[in-house]
Amino acid sequence: MRNQGIGSWTARRNRKTPRRPALVHEGRGLTYGELHDRCTRLAHALRDAGVERGDRVAFLGPNHPAFLEALFAAGQLGAVFVPLNSRLTVPELVHQITDSGSRVLVHAHRPAADMVELADRAGLATLIAVTAGPGLAYEETIAAAPAEEIDEEVGHEEPCLIMYTSGTTGRAKGAVLTHGNIIWNSVNVLVDTELSGEEVALVSAPLFHTAALNMTALPTLLKGGTVLLESSFDPDRTLELVEQHRVSCLFGVPTMYDAMASAPGWDTADLSSLRTLLCGGAPVPARTARAYLERGLAFVQGYGMTETSPGALVLDRADSLDRVGSAGVPHFFTDVRVRNAAGEDTAPGEKGEVVVSGPNVTPGYWNLPQESRAAFTEDGWFRSGDVAMVDEYGYVQLVDRLKDMIISGGENIYPAEAEDALLEHPDVIECAVFGVPDPKWGEVGRAVVVLSPGSTATEAELLAHLNGRLARYKIPRTFHLLRGTMLPRNATGKLLKGVIRSEFGG
Repeated sequence: MRNQGIGSWTARRNRKTPRRPALVHEGRGLTYGELHDRCTRLAHALRDAGVERGDRVAFLGPNHPAFLEALFAAGQLGAVFVPLNSRLTVPELVHQITDSGSRVLVHAHRPAADMVELADRAGLATLIAVTAGPGLAYEETIAAAPAEEIDEEVGHEEPCLIMYTSGTTGRAKGAVLTHGNIIWNSVNVLVDTELSGEEVALVSAPLFHTAALNMTALPTLLKGGTVLLESSFDPDRTLELVEQHRVSCLFGVPTMYDAMASAPGWDTADLSSLRTLLCGGAPVPARTARAYLERGLAFVQGYGMTETSPGALVLDRADSLDRVGSAGVPHFFTDVRVRNAAGEDTAPGEKGEVVVSGPNVTPGYWNLPQESRAAFTEDGWFRSGDVAMVDEYGYVQLVDRLKDMIISGGENIYPAEAEDALLEHPDVIECAVFGVPDPKWGEVGRAVVVLSPGSTATEAELLAHLNGRLARYKIPRTFHLLRGTMLPRNATGKLLKGVIRSEFGG
């Protein structure tokens, strides 16, 4: 085959295991042969809609086979797939669609009015509706398209995905992931987590997040296992699905695993089929690890970021309790170092910045050459912005975040986005947003807001102002409203977040 990218995976699986189940969604199953046929037909339909090599094809909606079909179909053409976070508001989506220059949007379960507005404001050439809504009907489009094989020449160095990750400036940046990035990340997963061809992997975390897609769904499909797709997470249903489908692999964030362990059916659920519990987004708390160890289950924890596809560090299940709080050691084909301000490797126990190198690391951000250069050290290592320590055995422990990122229920929240939105309110003079501990979500946002003299604005009014401007998970949960004072800043005018957090974080 001339196509060496992931767009060729369905063809390669079709010639190897065409009758093996590939996907299951809401009672409907697809074999690898059927998946390949549908992806090929969709690729023809995209080509008929004007999609060529390098063009961008976006997807907006919950977990659905159409997400993966659109990804593989775009890959067959050498086009670039753009997964969109379905929790975002229309203005946020408009930015990502226009920034990526997406020509086509495949959408599901989104109000028709939103889609009409998106198409108009983002200048989309074609809409394809998986469920009801404006645009070409997805199933009819696939059925009418030809099934002749497509084998475009696609190399490992070519872009495969643009995955948007919020930046400290408040604007989402598109991390470009090449076919080689995705392939090498999948190889790392297969080496380090023991996935098998008989795997049944339940994916209920959203595929538009890199971990659910690149750490679970794609490695399982590469190996020839079965991906059980759920549109959303429900702890009781998860326990039922594990038993019903003999699920062997799960991915989730700690809050999802806590919800399962708190569900009424936890004590009696048959979990004997489970072998691999993948967890990312935040460290697994000791109480969570113990709850699963009591059922004979241990976690494979990971640390990474969108820009590393995402695997950087992995903590094996054998170490999950003894090394609680550790992010583990580098994945097999990835290198991770912790460096001080002089660019030297830190001594054991010394704090420094995590930097990453390897074939799974992004070449940069979409159409942002300056930001791309700034993201790498002079010798080519990706700067994570995270502060960590390495122990004498090489295990890495994250201790802080240079970027002030908040991790809430596995979602990355950047305070600058909420701060920029708050500053659009006419009564807000200045503000600072930071994370505070939360027993359920790990962290939630807190906003300290300075109001103009004489302002009568309330917390409810500020919440109403943010509603519709930001996805709900990005909106701060608590507020401190100040009048007649200003927030502390350093000599260059930068907010002293540490001082603000100390005063208002309790």
